Amino acid sequence: MSPEIIRLIVDATVDTLYMVALALSFGTLVGLPLGIFLATGGKGELLAFPAAKTVLGFAANATRSTPFIILVVAIIPFTRLIAGTSIGTTAAVVPLTLAAIPFIARLIEAAIREVDYGLVEAARAMGATPLQIVRKVLIPEALPGIVLGPTLAAVNLIGFSAIVGVVGGGGLGDLGIRYGYQRFMPEVMAVVVVVLIVLVQSVQSFGDRLSRRLNKRLRHSS
Repeated sequence: MSPEIIRLIVDATVDTLYMVALALSFGTLVGLPLGIFLATGGKGELLAFPAAKTVLGFAANATRSTPFIILVVAIIPFTRLIAGTSIGTTAAVVPLTLAAIPFIARLIEAAIREVDYGLVEAARAMGATPLQIVRKVLIPEALPGIVLGPTLAAVNLIGFSAIVGVVGGGGLGDLGIRYGYQRFMPEVMAVVVVVLIVLVQSVQSFGDRLSRRLNKRLRHSS
C-alpha cells in the first residue's frame, strides 16, 4: 500500500472522528433535555406537559423510523442552509446530528424511567421542586444508563458516517467507495472496514467501562 493511500486513510479517519464528535456533541446537547422531558412530561408526571410530549415524541419516532440515507437526501436543502453546502464533512454533521438527537433522547428516556419512583416520592415529600428532583435525583441515579446513551449513539454514528460517503460526505465511507469500490482496490476497502471496527470497539469499551464505574460509585454511596 502506497504512502499516499496510507495518508488518505489517516485523513479519512480524522474526518470520520470529526463528524462523529460534532454530531454526538450537538445530539447530546439537545437529546439529553429532550429525553428527560419525554420521561417526565406526561400527564401527572413531574414536568407535565402532555401536548408537547406528544408532539416531540411523534417527531422523535418519525425521525428514527426514516432510513438514514433517505434522511440525508431529504434534508439537503436544510443542510445547505445550515452548512452552506450539501457535501463534505461539515455538511455531513447536519444529518448525523438529526439522526443522533432522537436516538439519544429515547435512550435517556429509558434510563430515567428505570429510576425507582420511590426516590421521586421521597424527594417530593421533602418539598423538592420538580426541577430539583430532576437534577438531584433522576439524573444522578440514571447516570450509568445516561452514559450508555451517547455511547450507543456514537457507535451508530460511526456506521452512519460511512453511509454519508455515498453522497460525498467524506470520511472513511467516501474513501472506501471512491478507492475500494470505484477504483477496484479491495485492500483499501478492507482497511476501511478494519478501522471502522476498531473505532466501534474502542468507543463501546470506553462507554461500558465508564458506565460500570459510575454504577459502582452509586452502589457504594447508597
